[in-house]
Amino acid sequence: MDLETRIDRLEGALTRLAEAQARTEERVTRLEEAIIRLTDRVDRLAEAQARTEARVEALAQAQTRTEARVEALAQAQARTEAGVEALAQAQTRTEARVEALAQAQARTESALLVLAQQVGRLSDTIGFTLEDLARDLTPPYLARHLGIDVGSLERRFFSVDGDEVEVDLYGEGHRDGEAIVVVGEVRSRIYGRDVEGAVHRARRLAAHLPGVAVVVLFGFVIHPSASEVARRHDAIVIASSGPVPR
Repeated sequence: MDLETRIDRLEGALTRLAEAQARTEERVTRLEEAIIRLTDRVDRLAEAQARTEARVEALAQAQTRTEARVEALAQAQARTEAGVEALAQAQTRTEARVEALAQAQARTESALLVLAQQVGRLSDTIGFTLEDLARDLTPPYLARHLGIDVGSLERRFFSVDGDEVEVDLYGEGHRDGEAIVVVGEVRSRIYGRDVEGAVHRARRLAAHLPGVAVVVLFGFVIHPSASEVARRHDAIVIASSGPVPR
């Protein structure tokens, strides 16, 4: 092979090598660009990963705070339930005490009823005995101290303006030739208000009486107020133990 031919071949080979080199450089350039783009994507992914990790960390901290709050709420709930249980027990004790008080009240009311019945019977007994004593002692007292002659005393009922008026001691007699009527009340304890009531009752009966009304009150105990009202209204108060100063 002559030199010229060999040179032509060498030049051809060099041309092809240059073209290949050009293609290689072009591919390398494209590869560099791809690597740059890949690097950019990796950087963006790294940044996104960092943000994701930061968010995950924030979420983890929030979860920790949430768990702490849930724990605090659980403890508060436990305290509330304990308080409710304590209140329920206190309510049970209160209900038991109320029930005990109700039973005690029932027993008290029952005892008071029995006592009231006993007192009522005693009062009836005492009242009857006191009235008997008044009927026995009042006539001689009136005769000895006031010159009033009355034979006997009895219980009497009158009808005045449609009302029934009861008189414990009623007796007709005379004093210095004047017709009088004893209109009396019997009380275990006599107060000023009792004298006022007896005087008022005698005035209502005045038109139904065959003589001048003489108001008499007989009792075990005479209160000072009774004596004073009796003096003011010219009424007579007699104590079972003896005369009462006028």
